[in-house]
Amino acid sequence: MGKLALVGKVTHVPSMYLSELEGPRKGTRQDAIDGHKEISRRCRELGVDSIVVFDTHWLVNANYHLNCAAHFKGNYTSNELPHFIANMPFECPGNPELGQLLAKTCTEYGVETLAHHSTTLDPEYGTLVPMRYMNADQHFKAISVSALCTVHYINDSARLGWAMRKAVEEHYDGTVAFLASGSLSHRFAQNGLAPEYAFKIWSPFLEQLDRRVIEMWKAGEWKDFCEMLPEYAAKGHGEGFMHDTAMMLGALGWSEYDGKAEIITPYFGASGTGQLNAVFPVTPVNGSHIPLAQASSAQGYTAISTRL
Repeated sequence: MGKLALVGKVTHVPSMYLSELEGPRKGTRQDAIDGHKEISRRCRELGVDSIVVFDTHWLVNANYHLNCAAHFKGNYTSNELPHFIANMPFECPGNPELGQLLAKTCTEYGVETLAHHSTTLDPEYGTLVPMRYMNADQHFKAISVSALCTVHYINDSARLGWAMRKAVEEHYDGTVAFLASGSLSHRFAQNGLAPEYAFKIWSPFLEQLDRRVIEMWKAGEWKDFCEMLPEYAAKGHGEGFMHDTAMMLGALGWSEYDGKAEIITPYFGASGTGQLNAVFPVTPVNGSHIPLAQASSAQGYTAISTRL
């Protein structure tokens, strides 16, 4: 019935907001902002009505959660970086119907997910920053998905993404985009060194690791990447333990995905972290396999099956 039209991995660095404001950082993140606007343009061209954001700033300690209130409006200050995002106004329509449908389908496929449609909970800036630049005119409805998952198997996050695609394609009357909102490596600069690393990656190891991953994405080396994802999340300081990336890849077809990444905003450093904007063509998936959680490895991460 419905269609998943676009999937992306996007940055949400708070310096994008600083880039709007008068001061020394004005204009310094215009490339990232322009990348968001290009993704928005593509979504509009594809007829997208709703954007589902896998938000690595929404921390949860049990289950998976969706914020699908009917409407979001307020002023947001980051509790992590209140000197970067302070009193940022936001307003966006939500989609309670789609949110409840997504949660129901994920639960049916073995990943317990709760939809919160009657809530005072506001989205975190992993959702608010992309929506600021992609959805200033409130053209799209938005749903936020918890993706800073502290006690969750990566395989379950991949299964969740797969189930969400099933929900859209089999039960939703509309067109949807999924966005994994999070960085690649996410090792912030040590306290006191942030200004020095405003446009740099924390270490040569992390930068080279990220750059190799991007080459894998561009070449479509998904089997190898899915196998290395848990260790990459750990050793690469992946944001939100890279559950957003697992959700994204689950929706695309996991290790059997046959598309290649298109880089919209090239890789860049921000306060020590590695960032980009990229989109992934949505291709048919093999529906006969879904990710299965297995025993956790020595690092505390799931040993991932390479098939859906």
